Amino acid sequence: MSVFNPLRPSAAQTTGRPRAGNLNATRNVMVALVLGCCALAATAPALARPLTIAEAAEPSSMDPLFSRTGNNQQAAENIYERLVSTDENMQLQPGLAVSWKATAPDTWEVKLRPGVMFHDGTPLTPEDVVFSMQRAGDAPNSPAPFTGAVRSIAGMDIVDGSTIRFHTKGPVPDFMEQIGLVYILAKHAAEGRKSDDFNKGPAAIGTGPYKFRSWQPGDRLELERNDHYWGRKPDFERLTIRYISNGASRVAALLAGTVDLIDSVPPNDAPKLAANPAIKVFSSPSARLIYLALDSARDRSPFITDSGGQPMDANPLKDVRVRQAISALIMREPITARLLSGAGVPAGQMVPEGLGGYSPKLPAPKYDPAAAKALLAAAGYPHGFGLTIHTSNDRFFGDSEIGQAVGQMLARGGLRINGVVTQPYNVYAGAAAKQSYSAFIFSYGNSTSDSANGLTNVLATYDAAKGTGAFNRSRYSNPAFDRLLDQASSQFDPAQRNALLRQAAETAFNDVAIVPLYFPVVQWAARKGIVFHANKLERTSAQYLEEARQ
Repeated sequence: MSVFNPLRPSAAQTTGRPRAGNLNATRNVMVALVLGCCALAATAPALARPLTIAEAAEPSSMDPLFSRTGNNQQAAENIYERLVSTDENMQLQPGLAVSWKATAPDTWEVKLRPGVMFHDGTPLTPEDVVFSMQRAGDAPNSPAPFTGAVRSIAGMDIVDGSTIRFHTKGPVPDFMEQIGLVYILAKHAAEGRKSDDFNKGPAAIGTGPYKFRSWQPGDRLELERNDHYWGRKPDFERLTIRYISNGASRVAALLAGTVDLIDSVPPNDAPKLAANPAIKVFSSPSARLIYLALDSARDRSPFITDSGGQPMDANPLKDVRVRQAISALIMREPITARLLSGAGVPAGQMVPEGLGGYSPKLPAPKYDPAAAKALLAAAGYPHGFGLTIHTSNDRFFGDSEIGQAVGQMLARGGLRINGVVTQPYNVYAGAAAKQSYSAFIFSYGNSTSDSANGLTNVLATYDAAKGTGAFNRSRYSNPAFDRLLDQASSQFDPAQRNALLRQAAETAFNDVAIVPLYFPVVQWAARKGIVFHANKLERTSAQYLEEARQ
């Protein structure tokens, strides 16, 4: 299979790539602008070696193991690498590991790529990998920890200077996909270090295509090319990532020529940008699920009131009929067609069609206010109750507007919406992790070829020791779902695994574990001379960038 990754060797240069289907292989796994007055010349000038990108969301830390959120990861993967990588279609590729195999149902051997050096000139060793895996679940105050990525590790042995033997807690067919999420640190630089040591640079030592120079939170990240990178050398000598949360401002910066590439192109602006001969728009359907989470676990919830606005002792969100009613009051088609100008697909489950574990029995729920009214009455709330909606305002396109729209839809259906509160993502995510909200809009970026990681992290019962439910911010719990997910997670046969994942998804989504909203279509725009490889992971990082070849 031919796979583009400009910062990796070609397929012919890699060895030991595993094949699917047997035990000894891992699975393949909005603000409109008037653009005419700002039109650019049809022929762009020759590219300077530095490159400047404008991104909508900034990271919360330069510690690559602090948070698994997409904004953190797309910053980290310029500097650090993982044992495996994924291409723009989320298929697994060799990374710092050149090969891997399951030598027994509960044992995996991983061979490291020879000759890899950290930015300070020290070689990559198995000790660095073991250290990184041990540290992955220990980042304090993480809003989205990596515990799920290392949950299956029972032990690790260093066999020799290039081989690590992993022992797992039973059969784990997708083990490489799990641990492949962990960024590998230089033990000598990171051991005992705190987040500030990464933010200021001393601990920010990776093996990736760019070296850390400086980070100014709220402004920019400055990187320089790693001329000793083991893979294909980056085309750009310097990389500056500016953080511009406002979509109109990002578009204006691109048109003015102060940045070369922007992400999260407002859907309303995409056609006008595409018509500009000096601009090219790149797009990809996303596997990210945008959803409404409901606090269904606690007897009392902080932002629940009765229909008169007074606090309630009971939490109506615990009743599945109430959750079903809320889902039935949401008009997904108008959200995607109007608010998103078509840049979205209504969702009914964790993954879109085409990924493993997708169930045809879980279409996007239909708008049905009559059914919602009957469900609320049957649950004992014929006059509704009060609810506050929380959402981010800078994480993905239209997040605050979608919160407002959902609030209006629920209010139209008989609920009292006490407010719609929007916050910067770096504040919002931490509070959500502490269960500060009752109903809140979030997203999960599916980064593997099936639904297992999403189901495990977002819907499985929260268990810090077991490493499940790391992003289960509502603390939903369903033993029947957990059992099916456990069975799927230990199944090596792809057909049986997908069947169990489908059953697990049907169990959870029929129970309205979360209220799925839509899968976005993501868009980037670049000045002429830049090639960007759109990807389902929604990442705006160096591995998807190259200079146009003449």
